[in-house]
Amino acid sequence: QVQLVESGGGLVQAGGSLRLSCAASGSIFSINAMGWYRQAPGKQRELVAHISRSGSTNYADSAKGRFTISRDNAKNTGYLQMNSLKPEDTAVYYCNADIRQTFASRSANYWGQGTQVTVSS
Repeated sequence: QVQLVESGGGLVQAGGSLRLSCAASGSIFSINAMGWYRQAPGKQRELVAHISRSGSTNYADSAKGRFTISRDNAKNTGYLQMNSLKPEDTAVYYCNADIRQTFASRSANYWGQGTQVTVSS
């Protein structure tokens, strides 16, 4: 089985920074795309940032210039560096990844359990 475990969330003042991590474990052959999503109370889950296996990235407009997504393929871990945080960034942040468990298998999509980020004004 494959697990994605997020960490690094917490309470921070506006203007502060947090670094989220997403560690994949289990039977993993390769991890293709990884992404960070967030869901605020009463709102739909939305894409924050996305990174391909080769490192190509894209960001939601709300994240551009403030957030940086990265990954360490050797460690099967993804990261989201969040700077200049705003109260409207408050949400549960989820890691998402497309993972192949064996050479012969297709990718399957996995979600982490989420980590709470709260930004106070």
